Amino acid sequence: MDKASLIGILIGGVCLFLACNHICHGNWMMFYSSEGVLMVGGGSISVLFMALPMDKLKQAGGYTKRFLFHKGISAFETVELMGRLSEKARRDGILALEGDMGEIKDPFLVSGLKMAIDGVDPEKIEQTLRLEVAAMQERHKAGKKFFDLIKIYGPGWGLVGTLVGQVGLFGMLGTGTIEQMGKALAVAVGATMYGALIANAICGPMGDKLGMRSAEEIQSREMMLQGIMSIQAGDNPRVTQDRMMAFLPKTDRAKLAKAA
Repeated sequence: MDKASLIGILIGGVCLFLACNHICHGNWMMFYSSEGVLMVGGGSISVLFMALPMDKLKQAGGYTKRFLFHKGISAFETVELMGRLSEKARRDGILALEGDMGEIKDPFLVSGLKMAIDGVDPEKIEQTLRLEVAAMQERHKAGKKFFDLIKIYGPGWGLVGTLVGQVGLFGMLGTGTIEQMGKALAVAVGATMYGALIANAICGPMGDKLGMRSAEEIQSREMMLQGIMSIQAGDNPRVTQDRMMAFLPKTDRAKLAKAA
């Protein structure tokens, strides 16, 4: 599980719990509004169905899983891995990398190395791998889009719920009881609260995390691609590593230099 995501969820949940508990003194039902849940929850779901095709909606569980669990390797680890593979290919020949295929968990890297070992033309390898990167990027956009839609339209539906509550409140002026008007006002405020909560505390951060991970994975794929092309060309392992080091910040470059 991604530790940063878990820590963020725990901090936000604890802060919200303490603040709400201080206000309600144990009467948690004062924060519940069935009308607000219906407007914000149901409205957000309707937006998803209107904006996304069914095959993307069926992957909602996968989007959440990708937020909580991250299996990709970091840019630092990618440089180290490609450096080891380059050294082995230079020392024992590129065919020697066949024995490492079972240990490499990244299917993108396995696919590229297999093509290089089989002697596929470098241009065709690069073309195929870049098509895979483009397809992966489009898949990741769908996940971010899922949460961005709720982030954008959840508060909008909250505003609709607020207006509905206010209309009910104004309609009861002079005829309704204090209890009835208070309930209408609670509906208005509750809908706004639900919309703000779902956008700023849940879906907004989740969408941003998926977007950042997508950018990191694309960078990792580009590094692997450069490494594969360098290995196939028979470059010196140092040259291979230097080509990938260009993607790293100075702090990581210093760590690699010390490790070497």
